[in-house]
Amino acid sequence: MNASTVLQQLQSLKQNGKHGFAVLIDPDKIAPSKMEQFAELCNDALVDFLFIGGSLVLQHQIDLCISTFKKNSNIPVLLFPGNPAQVTPEADALLYLSLISGRNAELLIGQHVVSASMVRHSGLEILSTGYMVIDGGIPTTVSYMSHAHPIPSDKSDIALCTAWAGEMQGKHLIYMDAGSGARQPISEDMIRKVSSNINIPLIVGGGINTTEKVATNCRAGADLIVVGNAIEKDSSMIKELCAATKC
Repeated sequence: MNASTVLQQLQSLKQNGKHGFAVLIDPDKIAPSKMEQFAELCNDALVDFLFIGGSLVLQHQIDLCISTFKKNSNIPVLLFPGNPAQVTPEADALLYLSLISGRNAELLIGQHVVSASMVRHSGLEILSTGYMVIDGGIPTTVSYMSHAHPIPSDKSDIALCTAWAGEMQGKHLIYMDAGSGARQPISEDMIRKVSSNINIPLIVGGGINTTEKVATNCRAGADLIVVGNAIEKDSSMIKELCAATKC
């Protein structure tokens, strides 16, 4: 891992007008034995970060996936947890997600209280993240599991005010997510409005499955692009999708 912290790396992207690429994997959908080959693909593509997590992850599986990946790559590994049980010191950092777009108190602060002691003593770099679910055209796992209505895709003002609220509460990052397998990615207008009006890095994911969509999101102001579902279907896409963030 680089000497700079993960947060410093993300802040540098925004400050310098550059764009990063993160691959999101669900440990329940990839065998630990495949992680060595997967790490080689990520290394070759110059992936910036690996996000790992899901809604129903077995602890042993996630530990083994991370340790195998890290033996074969220096790419920082960030936990993208679906619940407190997915916190493991095997990773480099934790996206400490607070669902600021929803009204479910458990995902705003409840689960954070439950996991606070474990997180505090984990040794992980903790990245306080304002997590915003955006309507991607179909019901997604995250909206089902969170019991939260996503922000309508055409309500950029609501998205901006939500992001502002998160920033003023002291969040390190804003993460706008249309959800795995979204029919449509977050609109260019919404990304631009949020990105140009906040001072913290903006992460964007969901429904991004072509180089054109990656490039469009970067032009709109996404600091970090996250792709998961498309790569689960075809891992050979990693290199071309990642390259689109460097143009």
